[in-house]
Amino acid sequence: MKINAIITGATGMVGKGVLLECLDSTDVESVLIISRRPIGMKHTKLKEIILSNFFDLSSVTEELKGYNACFFCLGVSSLGKSEQVYTNLTYHLTTHFADALIKQNPDMTFCYVSGAGTDSTEKGKFMWARVKGRTENAILAMPFRAKYMFRPGIIIPEKGVKSRTKLYNSIYVILKPLLPYMKNLFPKSITTSINVGKAMINVTLNGYGKSYLENNDINIAAGKGA
Repeated sequence: MKINAIITGATGMVGKGVLLECLDSTDVESVLIISRRPIGMKHTKLKEIILSNFFDLSSVTEELKGYNACFFCLGVSSLGKSEQVYTNLTYHLTTHFADALIKQNPDMTFCYVSGAGTDSTEKGKFMWARVKGRTENAILAMPFRAKYMFRPGIIIPEKGVKSRTKLYNSIYVILKPLLPYMKNLFPKSITTSINVGKAMINVTLNGYGKSYLENNDINIAAGKGA
């Protein structure tokens, strides 16, 4: 089986890391990235669609056909947003996109990036966790061939990948000298952008025993965990 993947969020840290692993993998035949702005990369496997409004997919519906995986890495911060706005940009946008994909590709595997601490009960005190949990639950109810919820916590960016979040980059600069020690002390709590990409490829090819993948599961699925 060869993977033909659609990736969203490829201009962000997680999405860019996943894209690089897909381009490097012999198991991935083609990649379609759908983004609001150009990623600035060229590759024989790579096709790019610039889409300003993810709620209107009418102009690209036919181009979504023929893919067997979606690595949905698109996301926004909840900082400064009301629950209504964050719900629209997270739950409604993601489920709208996923619904369009399943209609075109019923045999697709869908990998969704939420985050550590996501609340599956949808009743917790943290707004972002409730909304992410609601989004996860909606995707899990959809008839994709397989669905995996990626819940990374601490991610070490590799291969020159950088976060678009200034706060994350600031914290990373401070912690960077300590990361080798942290990886040795807390190997199950830290993953890398490479491992996230490899894990998505591997669960698409081979499946995984859990629907929710925390950092340690991501590392195991990538072939780097214990």
